[in-house]
Amino acid sequence: MTHRLLVDADACPVREEVLRVAGRLGFGVVFVTNGARPIRPPEAPFARLHIVPDGADQADDWIAAEATPRDICLTNDIPLAARCLAKGAACLSFKGHAWTASNIGSALAGRELARHLREMGQGGGQAPMAKADRARFLVALDTMAQAVRRAP
Repeated sequence: MTHRLLVDADACPVREEVLRVAGRLGFGVVFVTNGARPIRPPEAPFARLHIVPDGADQADDWIAAEATPRDICLTNDIPLAARCLAKGAACLSFKGHAWTASNIGSALAGRELARHLREMGQGGGQAPMAKADRARFLVALDTMAQAVRRAP
């Protein structure tokens, strides 16, 4: 089995960066979507688009079920990252933040706190993607992919 990048594609702002790293390092790529937003199928021979049935968390469920220690899950969805980490996969946010066993618990707690503050009318969403975020993602994905390739 080859190494793969499993991409939570509906909200992925770094598709080109994903394809660049995957092509250079020999990873397969699966862009997973429920089809709610039109996504152009990737033109790279090592990448494919997987459309799951419409419904809440269908893409997340597919990614979590497929994840193995040879994969990297790319998502901003913290609960999905936690599920993939539990399966032994590596996980990275679209802004280049590595999700790990040592930081996922506090990330889940912070997510819950932010949800609560939003319900109370306080707090906002995430800042938009900046050029520095793309650069950080590219470096972090390259580093993570190299580490996954070297792992037994």
